[in-house]
Amino acid sequence: QSLPQSPPRRQKRRRSENPPQRRCYLPGARALTEIRKYQKSTELLIQKAPFARLVREVSMDFTRGVPFIWQNMAIMALQEAAGAFLVQLFGDAQLCCPRANRVTLFAKDIRLAQGIRGIQEGLG
Repeated sequence: QSLPQSPPRRQKRRRSENPPQRRCYLPGARALTEIRKYQKSTELLIQKAPFARLVREVSMDFTRGVPFIWQNMAIMALQEAAGAFLVQLFGDAQLCCPRANRVTLFAKDIRLAQGIRGIQEGLG
C-alpha cells in the first residue's frame, strides 16, 4: 500500500546576500533637493479651504467687517503667490544654515533671510 502524499512544502525565500545599501547624503543636501522639488512642482503647497478662510478673515479685518465676495481665481492667484514666496524664503533660509555650521533650519535662519530680503515683521 502506498501512503497518501502530502502537498509539496513551500521553500522559504532566501534573503539576498547583499541588501541594497542606503545612500549617504552630504549634510543639507536632502533639504536642498526637497526645495528644488517644490520649486519645480505645480501642485499647491497650502490646502485650499484653510487658505480661503484665512484670506476671507484677513479681508474682513481690513474692510471693517464688510464682507467681500472673492472669486475663486483670485484666491488661487494669492495661494500660488504665497506658496512661491514661502518656498523662496525657506530656500534662502536653508542657505543661511552653513554659516553657523549647522544642517538644521532654525527660526533665526528664517529671520536672517527675511532681514536680507528687507522684510521687517512677520512673513510679509
